[in-house]
Amino acid sequence: LFALLTAVPLGVVAAIRPNSLIDRVALFLSVAGQAMPSFWFGLILIVVFAIQLGLLPPSGAATWRHFIMPTIVLGYYAMPAIMRLTRAGMLDVLGSDYIRTARAKGAGETRVLFKHALRNAIIPVVSLAAVQMGFMLGGSIVVESVFALHGAGYLAWESIARNDLPTVQALILVFSMFYIVFTFLADVLNAWLDPRMRSA
Repeated sequence: LFALLTAVPLGVVAAIRPNSLIDRVALFLSVAGQAMPSFWFGLILIVVFAIQLGLLPPSGAATWRHFIMPTIVLGYYAMPAIMRLTRAGMLDVLGSDYIRTARAKGAGETRVLFKHALRNAIIPVVSLAAVQMGFMLGGSIVVESVFALHGAGYLAWESIARNDLPTVQALILVFSMFYIVFTFLADVLNAWLDPRMRSA
């Protein structure tokens, strides 16, 4: 949710104002997010916000504040691809004939952007988000180790280290089931967004 709520608006604004400052910032965040290892980014957040500023707890899972930095680190991993795909889709859709027709009929810019443009541009983003959710299940192993969160990722790490094959197999099965469910939900949502896919 953090990745979607951050990347989609940034991608839309970057497409509306190409080559502007916000577009350059979005491009920088996209490149930095792909180049930066999640464990290193997590350690930087701990040093800055937990040790130097003292705003957030560095590890554990006692309160909701303990999950802020892990959420940012794990979400930032998925942001670049979602942001770039949203920007590219919006740029493509905004140049379409039906967008020019909607504007010529007097439709407001907000209605054109969100009802006509974004609804069509978001379809590949939904599919990508489902795939990224599956990838983040694997990425959670690193993040949970950095922030000392005892979740499924940390359990997988411990099971691998101890050669506990039954637990590893069970976790792989659970992660695979989540991946399948996310992909199915993405197909259902895409069918709702685009009626042409219902008859396909």
